[in-house]
Amino acid sequence: MTVALETIIRGLGNGSVYALLALGFVIIYKATRVISFAQPALMLAGAVAVSYLAPVTGFYLGALLGALLIAAVALGIERAAIRPMVGRPVFVVAIITLGIDVVVRVVVNALIGRDVRQVGDPWGFDLVSLGPLVVQQRWLAMMTAAAVLVTLLFAFFRYSRYGLAMRAAAYDQETALAQGVSVGAVFALSWALAGFLAAVAGMFVGTGQGIEQTTWIVALKALPAIIVGGLDSLGGAVAGGLVIGVVESLFQSYQGAYLPWLGQNFAVVSPYVVMLVVLLVRPYGLFGTREVERV
Repeated sequence: MTVALETIIRGLGNGSVYALLALGFVIIYKATRVISFAQPALMLAGAVAVSYLAPVTGFYLGALLGALLIAAVALGIERAAIRPMVGRPVFVVAIITLGIDVVVRVVVNALIGRDVRQVGDPWGFDLVSLGPLVVQQRWLAMMTAAAVLVTLLFAFFRYSRYGLAMRAAAYDQETALAQGVSVGAVFALSWALAGFLAAVAGMFVGTGQGIEQTTWIVALKALPAIIVGGLDSLGGAVAGGLVIGVVESLFQSYQGAYLPWLGQNFAVVSPYVVMLVVLLVRPYGLFGTREVERV
């Protein structure tokens, strides 16, 4: 039982990172109806920014400044590359985000170099005891940071003026425009928020193990998370990220003993297996809006 609980805590820690990434995907999708494939590059850029800032400013201030910097970069990307594409087919805009991802990663890879860069986190692989459980501090830090950010984000959407504008635009852009909501500002804010969340996630991905040029692949696990939770559900993004993290952790711990016929490293593909199962049962996700078309 102790091992199982430790495995679940590890899964919740990693799942918190997937949840932050998934939130970025969903925020942009709800605002623009486009899935932004630039999130992996923004995640990697955030980790690199923290790795350069933390030694100068200290880790916590460096993490905040790094996240704000990537939010500003995401805002600039939206203004320069996405805004001129308003009115174009969604597929075209999605392809452009793929191009943005490649360009940003090329620049960031030059800053990373061939060696692994450390983000300067204070946790590393240090362990802490929670009664009979022994877990890594970074998992607890991931869960705490995600809980705080998710709470602030939901409060922002519910109570702030800009949050209400974003909700209105996500529900119906034409009606929001008629009511005086600046849809362009909503698009820009959605990208900035997604960039901020991606940067925080990237910083946590690099804790203990550092970052390298292939670290961006971690962000792809957020795609099963948004499918599982529902592409247009913020709460679903959080739930989906946690589910994916726990499932992956359970397979890492128990698959070799109980399901050896699945082969080695099945945990790597387990998030996508969960995604396929959910798509077969609930194509709109666990918490997504069910769309009914009458013909």
